[in-house]
Amino acid sequence: MLLYKDEYQCWLENAVEDDLHSLLRKMSQEEIEDAFYKNLAFGTGGLRGTIGAGTNRMNVYTVAKASQGLADYLVKKFSRPSVVIGFDSRIKSDVFARTAASVFAANGVLTHLWPHLNPVPTVSFAVRYLSASAGIMITASHNPSKYNGYKVYGEDGCQITTKAAAEILGEIEKLDIFIDVKRLDFDAAVSEGKITYISEDVLTAFVENVKNQSVLFGEKVNRDAAIVYSPLNGTGLIPVTRTLKEMGYTNITLVEEQRLPDGAFPTCPYPNPEIREAMALGLEYARRCNADLLLATDPDCDRVGIAVKDDRGEYVLLSGNETGLLLLDYICSQRAKHHKMPDNPVMVKTIVTMDLAERIAADYGVRAVNVLTGFKYIGEQIGFLEQAKKTDSFVFGFEESYGYLSGSYVRDKDAVAGAFLICEMFSYYAAHGSSIWEKLQELFSRYGYCLNTLHSYEFDGPAGFEKMKNIMRRFHEEAGPGKTLASLGGKKILKVLDYSQGLSGLPKSDVLKYLLEGNCAAVIRPSGTEPKLKVYISVSAKTKAEAQEVERKVVGDVERVLR
Repeated sequence: MLLYKDEYQCWLENAVEDDLHSLLRKMSQEEIEDAFYKNLAFGTGGLRGTIGAGTNRMNVYTVAKASQGLADYLVKKFSRPSVVIGFDSRIKSDVFARTAASVFAANGVLTHLWPHLNPVPTVSFAVRYLSASAGIMITASHNPSKYNGYKVYGEDGCQITTKAAAEILGEIEKLDIFIDVKRLDFDAAVSEGKITYISEDVLTAFVENVKNQSVLFGEKVNRDAAIVYSPLNGTGLIPVTRTLKEMGYTNITLVEEQRLPDGAFPTCPYPNPEIREAMALGLEYARRCNADLLLATDPDCDRVGIAVKDDRGEYVLLSGNETGLLLLDYICSQRAKHHKMPDNPVMVKTIVTMDLAERIAADYGVRAVNVLTGFKYIGEQIGFLEQAKKTDSFVFGFEESYGYLSGSYVRDKDAVAGAFLICEMFSYYAAHGSSIWEKLQELFSRYGYCLNTLHSYEFDGPAGFEKMKNIMRRFHEEAGPGKTLASLGGKKILKVLDYSQGLSGLPKSDVLKYLLEGNCAAVIRPSGTEPKLKVYISVSAKTKAEAQEVERKVVGDVERVLR
């Protein structure tokens, strides 16, 4: 732990930006400790934290220090290093992007900067398209407005590996945040060609790759479905609407209050399509327009949530698992129907994603690969296929947190393509006298009902961090066959998968998966980007009501350990 009072005094003397200096002078002792008790953690997810003054905050100094460490890493690894930088609509995202660019330019790293905000997948795409050494995305994904972050990609367009993150962190930790960071004047660096703006041709190439994910293979469908779309004040407006319109979907109504970029997210304080509150305004629009389909993408446009009408004409929000299952089945059925299934096809999902996906994949002869939580591990699997010259074998990847990918053109989840494929799937079923809702019920009828839920528990500050560590220790020591906690929700724990041991060749990660009787499971893990403990519960049952009752009991048993 840092000597936070000394660190605070150092910042008072050296942080010259007016806004930061003002924040520093107004801090209480409690605020000082929370802002300086540690450095903002850098890992495979890069940086993420609340915006403000301090070593444990997102600000121009922590961004510049991370950029200097990454620059030092790139200079050692590459003879002519280069980087792609993108940013979203969040508060200070453009400032942090320019700050990072000025550091890279000062260190001789050629910098390609998106001239305007763009989605996460465009950074992954541009890294590959421009043959860059690395990529940076300034974003905090779906977090509340007080957050921002710094996501790092490798030269393959995939988020950095554990090994690369450790090496970059090693470089960062060598640095004094005020003395060792090099920076050029941004405008001077642009005029000298050390920072170049990425051309619109690259965005066009990205959109063309998205459009190529269609699996209609010449079939005609009715594209006049009434669609309501919300970018949730983020980056999705231009690429999503452009893709849909170019593919013939023109009956699109935008949620006006959430159309333009706004990092304050005034109508959805938690801009995450996973939660009902973020979708509420979109649902109002859908009812008013009698829309067939509601789409919403999160601020950095790598997640997409949807609502469709059920058999009573009521709008129902689908979970990420349900949408992923539907897309998997649609893509595989179309490929099989048109004899477009590749040799040795592969589907990749995370260990917390609905296991029902494996049974659907198996019915199409598709091999299922399970990876740790985080889309970077799905991207990594595509990279392995690429190394073996079998990239075409990848047919789909998804995670329960509303992330989908059907092609290898990027190595991160892509809500632009996700939104497009959902619209195509909807139009296809409508043209064949069915619907997304009816197809979902058909899948449950065929494979059995499955309920997957996520529960998050926040642990803020240094005391919360210690409590979260103690809770994980208790689960490791007390839960499992023959232990104090031998069952969850009345379901015996049959087996414990402890991923901290590096199971199945996966990197070591503090994740516990409890396999319960009756094809049920619970996964417990600390978030890698937020001060949260996440609990994923999967319940198989004959009916939805029965599954909900079992799930309620499992949650109760887990929360007793959390107290």
